[in-house]
Amino acid sequence: MASAIIQLMRGVVYREDDEPTWTTLDRGPAGVRDHFAAVGVDVIIDETEGYAYLQTHPQADGEEPLPRLVHRRTLTYNLSLLLVLLRKRLVEFETVGGEGKLVLSRDQIVEMLRLFLTESTNEARVVDQVDKTIRRAADLGFLRQLHGRTDQWEVRRILKAYVDAQTLSDFAAKLAEYAGAAPDQARGSDE
Repeated sequence: MASAIIQLMRGVVYREDDEPTWTTLDRGPAGVRDHFAAVGVDVIIDETEGYAYLQTHPQADGEEPLPRLVHRRTLTYNLSLLLVLLRKRLVEFETVGGEGKLVLSRDQIVEMLRLFLTESTNEARVVDQVDKTIRRAADLGFLRQLHGRTDQWEVRRILKAYVDAQTLSDFAAKLAEYAGAAPDQARGSDE
């Protein structure tokens, strides 16, 4: 059990990457959950997708707030955008019955983001900016570079826990709002 606790404290645990820890979580999650509950942290186990992670327990009314054990990270616009676009692509992949893992090339990711980035005459700068965003998403565990393939990235399913259906819906509404405002702004500048 101690090994499973330590692995969860390090980050997301995937069934495919750490079978011994997953077996401990699968057979006897109560001890691990009790350990973290004492410090205000919930263990979230998604059997279907095959991952487990820690989440700060929501504070109930009247409870004294505990210091955060699980840090929140501020995401840049580009990283937030990439995560939403990857989540949308994951939904599309699953909708068409995609089996296995969603793998995207670096070029596919660049093209997904290019539509939303400010236009620039310096193509190398744009690509460098996207590469930094991809590396940051990988550092956070949402992408994993395939072994021996420097330009192939697996979209990790933990993304579903961080970018939910409501976020996707809100993002689609913002895009529609933005698309509707763009022609009006263009007309206004011609007058």
